[in-house]
Amino acid sequence: MTVASESKTETSAQVREIKVAHSPDSDDAFMFYGLATNKVRIPGLRFSHTLCDIETLNQKAREGVYDITAISFHAYPYIQDKYALMACGGSVGEGYGPMIVAPRPFGESEIRSKVIAVPGKLTTAYLALQLFAPGIETAVVPFDQIIPQVLEGKYEAGLIIHEGQLTYDKSGLHRVIDLGRWWQKVTGLPLPLGGNAIRRALGPQLMAAATQALRDSIQYGLDHREEALAYAMQFARDLDTPSADKFVGMYVNERTLDYGPDGREAVKRLLDMGHKAGVIGPEAQVEWIG
Repeated sequence: MTVASESKTETSAQVREIKVAHSPDSDDAFMFYGLATNKVRIPGLRFSHTLCDIETLNQKAREGVYDITAISFHAYPYIQDKYALMACGGSVGEGYGPMIVAPRPFGESEIRSKVIAVPGKLTTAYLALQLFAPGIETAVVPFDQIIPQVLEGKYEAGLIIHEGQLTYDKSGLHRVIDLGRWWQKVTGLPLPLGGNAIRRALGPQLMAAATQALRDSIQYGLDHREEALAYAMQFARDLDTPSADKFVGMYVNERTLDYGPDGREAVKRLLDMGHKAGVIGPEAQVEWIG
């Protein structure tokens, strides 16, 4: 693996394109900064980038569209025939995660009778919600419209992800429950929210090389935090720089380089619980690359 200034020019015939897709969020942008800006390269490979919201990526992964794709862990059992999980690139909540918010401070028992606006039924946020309150009624709303629609009164509560976790209170909303905190109390584990999956059709050698490239990109961002954060700010959705830095720190850190034994156990536990609860149909066979 080399930085761009050290790489040699290669003919197009020698270069294999790897199609990468991730969500347009500051944490994903930070993670992929090294690859997206050619600060990190691997001889013979060229990475092209597509940005989509996470629920769209979950659906595209079922079709096997991209070589590397960000996914919700909830989606993995439905794509495991086409993809394996990369051992780096995870967004893991250490006692924090998706939140149910509402215009007034409902109690935990009270919220179970409300219709909750959710960002998609393949998101890990939705899976965690169903484990917290089995059978709770939901309505799918684009993730960036959940707070506005709750404020407009279209829904009494919403399940928020991404930067909304840091900005909901500025809108006058109340946090009813943090599902990452709930999960930690129940299991003693962090909550794995999203990861990166790699297409099996690439073959073992390419899968390993591309996984190492992503790990190097994450490490580059952590080692060059100021420039990586400046790049990520274009995706920060109304966060100021200190807030964006905090958000990136929540989801891009040492655990993003390596899940660790408890992180890997958390992925397995989450998917097993989802399957046993009837939220996930297929039983997950988790395979890690790298």
